[in-house]
Amino acid sequence: MLTQVDPFLVAGLLFFLSLVAGALSEKIKVPALILFLGIGMLAGVDGPGGIRFDDAGAANDVGTFALAFILFSGGFQTKWSDIKPIITQGVVLSTLGVFLTAVIMAVPISFLYIFDYKDAFLLGAIISSTDAAAVFSILRTQKIGLKGSLKPLLEFESGSNDPMAVFLTLTAVSWLKSPEMPLMQMAVKFVVQMLAGGAMGLIMGYASCWIIQRLKISNEALYPVLGISIVLATFGITETVYGNGYLAVYICGIVMGGEDFLYKFSLQRFHEGFAWLMQIIMFLVLGLLVNPKDVISADVIGVGMLISFCLMFVARPIATFASTALSKLDWREKVFISWTGLRGAVPIILATYPLTEGHPQAKYIFNVIFFVVLTSVMLQGKTLAQAATFLGLDAEVRETKIYPLAFDRTPGSGTEETREIDLMPDSIFIGKMVKDLHFPEGVTILLINRGSKFLIPKGNTELNANDTLLIFGERALLSQVEENLNERSDLSSEQL
Repeated sequence: MLTQVDPFLVAGLLFFLSLVAGALSEKIKVPALILFLGIGMLAGVDGPGGIRFDDAGAANDVGTFALAFILFSGGFQTKWSDIKPIITQGVVLSTLGVFLTAVIMAVPISFLYIFDYKDAFLLGAIISSTDAAAVFSILRTQKIGLKGSLKPLLEFESGSNDPMAVFLTLTAVSWLKSPEMPLMQMAVKFVVQMLAGGAMGLIMGYASCWIIQRLKISNEALYPVLGISIVLATFGITETVYGNGYLAVYICGIVMGGEDFLYKFSLQRFHEGFAWLMQIIMFLVLGLLVNPKDVISADVIGVGMLISFCLMFVARPIATFASTALSKLDWREKVFISWTGLRGAVPIILATYPLTEGHPQAKYIFNVIFFVVLTSVMLQGKTLAQAATFLGLDAEVRETKIYPLAFDRTPGSGTEETREIDLMPDSIFIGKMVKDLHFPEGVTILLINRGSKFLIPKGNTELNANDTLLIFGERALLSQVEENLNERSDLSSEQL
């Protein structure tokens, strides 16, 4: 029993098992979050771990804290150039799409004898949004390539639709407590939350970049501390002014990801790792909170299967097609977007709100939601790649190479950066030596990636087809070199 073991050893063991599970998930094609939840359940009171944890309020706090960093990291790694073409469509999907999903789901749920129409809307609101952690994790770890702007659209929707689901859930909880609450008051509250959240995200994003550029902390190791403070301050200030903190941290991350500032690369790497830690902690805690015996009971499975079917094959498709009616997306893209409506940790976190409010059916709702999430991730999560291929929307994924060195913006570094440039098989530079490449002054080759090997370039190093050159230099000069190499491969080296 883990309850009889030192808590530090327990925490270390659970983290280690989660890391092993994360690596294993890529091989067995099972989403990592399912394995994280499974580890938490095994460590719980019904599993061999025997840890008793039933504090819904603490789980809600942990989930809120973790989700803020997950959304910030997702925004931080998102390129504005990628989401700019789909920003309008993404906003419609993350607002109208979520609302329609909640309303549509409330109809079949209300016909179940165990729920009235208010509880039905509460349950529909809880499962109305796609989960950022699930979508980010599955698309990136399974290396799923998609044509056009589908991938940024799906990631943007999943990262920005949580605020709407949170608002609808809290509204439903308030409605249950105060049935006389006027609809106009709820509508005004929603507008205020969204506007304040968006505005604070923009303000904090630009302000954070300005502060980092001028603060110039002498110890580079302290920049991650500054990064943590930015997320917490953005979320806290936004909530204080009655804005939506989740929306604010996501937009703050997008703004910072599009700006150029000191130690940006280090901050991105830190937040990526920290977001994974938050995912592990969040799913472990939620796994501990659930009792497997309750989830696999006949009444939960029956209702859960019905809700999952309606969600995946009725509510999500209708909401998607209605929200994208005026877009240029074709029917195949709309079908794929419908199928990518993965549910993950967010619905489980939202299901803790009724628990903390003492709702009579809160425990049953929580178990049903947990089952729906498992069903969604296992069925939809495991079939995303196959669905993309079947619909003809899959694309080749260019693997990101991990170089045995890293460069970052430091004080006084100017506009230098590193860039990868692939040598095409028909390039005029194939067979030539490095000393014969007449690059502009200030541009140099740092490393050459050839297959699984990295070569330190020397004057007599011969270039081969499909080599990837890691080049360092002024940004404008690198763009010139890349344009000449990739778009006009018939140019002579002297013209570079």
